[in-house]
Amino acid sequence: MPSDGSGPKPIERPRMPVKITDVATLAGVAPMTVSRVINTPDRVSPATAAKVRVAIDRLGYVPNLIAGGLSSRRSRMVAAVVPTIAHPMFADVVQTFSDAMRVAGYEVMLSLSGYGAIDKEALLRTLLGRRPDALLIAGAAHTPGAFQMISEAHIPVVEIWDVSNHPIDMLVGFDHEEVGRDVARFFLAKGHKRFATISADDPRALQRTRTFAETMRRAGCIGMGEATVKAPSTITAGRRAMADLLPALAGDTAPLALFCSSDLLAFGALVEAGLLGLRSPEHLSVCGFGNFELSAASEPAFTTVSVEGAEAGQIAAGFVLQRLTGNGPRPEGRWHVPFRIVERRTT
Repeated sequence: MPSDGSGPKPIERPRMPVKITDVATLAGVAPMTVSRVINTPDRVSPATAAKVRVAIDRLGYVPNLIAGGLSSRRSRMVAAVVPTIAHPMFADVVQTFSDAMRVAGYEVMLSLSGYGAIDKEALLRTLLGRRPDALLIAGAAHTPGAFQMISEAHIPVVEIWDVSNHPIDMLVGFDHEEVGRDVARFFLAKGHKRFATISADDPRALQRTRTFAETMRRAGCIGMGEATVKAPSTITAGRRAMADLLPALAGDTAPLALFCSSDLLAFGALVEAGLLGLRSPEHLSVCGFGNFELSAASEPAFTTVSVEGAEAGQIAAGFVLQRLTGNGPRPEGRWHVPFRIVERRTT
């Protein structure tokens, strides 16, 4: 046999996968304790959980969550469906919801539905086919097909960001029409007689701006334009919509009350107006929606509607976990998300 190392190399047998018993031996605990750290960490002391996690990391152990889910009829996975995470409002909800669920031993599978009803049905069919333990879904308006799929899944469901007289299960939301009315009253209290709106074309955004416009008209105000852009909202869309509205504003020096369905649209409108010499609030009083970071960082900082999105995510997670674990009283099913108008330099 050659001695220069050029001969056949010994066959490397595949390494056996690390088992839960290996982790238990290294951590000095029972296999059941390892299982609890993975599946129900709240039932294990922090010190013991830390030892087990160190052992898992050292051994490179990958739990077979599918097998565990089959044996317990739980997947340890929760599905979350929102239209987009381009907006901080939805991002905040998803982040706080995911953080709370992960602490309890659940992972969140995020899916973006966009704004098309047909695509949403296909997405729900795929998600529910993976048998999640619970579902978080943005909106309380569903097509008949989507409603049937969600209802027949027989899992805890939290609808967020809307109100409904007939929620499927649990509801964490707010009234978009109420937002529109409150913004109108805010502008009316400042003596405005003219108004305009810029809105994305998704149902919730249109609810806010249309109710705002109706309230202003009933108070005797004159509408100068209602621009609608494709969802999701963008700064560029806000600039273009403002450019379309500007001809109707020429020749009248009375301040215009402008309500935008998103802070992104409001920022774009302010940029476009500023380039054409319109000052805020002298010529243009602007209110956005969402209280994104840029609303305070903008020059000028602009008035907006703040919604407690992060708190909504925490409440939704609490509802789901109460249902999944059976700990505490059964959720009553509804929680009203608070909102407020944050006044800044544009009004």
